Amino acid sequence: MSATADHAEERTNPASRLGFEPGQVVQEIGYDDDVDHDLREGIESIIGADLVDEEYDDVADGVVLWFRDEDGDLTDALVDAIGLLEDGGVIWLLTPKTGRDGYIEPSDINDAAQTAGLSQTKSIVVAKDWAGTRLATPKR
Repeated sequence: MSATADHAEERTNPASRLGFEPGQVVQEIGYDDDVDHDLREGIESIIGADLVDEEYDDVADGVVLWFRDEDGDLTDALVDAIGLLEDGGVIWLLTPKTGRDGYIEPSDINDAAQTAGLSQTKSIVVAKDWAGTRLATPKR
């Protein structure tokens, strides 16, 4: 695929920037009325299946964790999410953008990720009201 086609895909489906692939199982945690439905649908379009919810009882290739400041302890949420992942899986931590209700300081995200044993690999804007932070699990 050409670089131009890659950029066109990103414009039409911002979820393509998250790196999910067809056939992967992606678990969604923290769903609420404020999530970005276009982003969710974009992920489902890429993987070719519905996102699995918090009740899913097997390991996933990736986790999408919607998290707001009032949702509790971020470190605990990240540790819980790690237990749901296949080896080499990633967690996309989706938090409200600066100035939005529930915003979390980047330093707090970094501290929670390090405490949970995760590596922060990139941060991007994923939707109008949401920022995404890609967190990688340690190699086992």
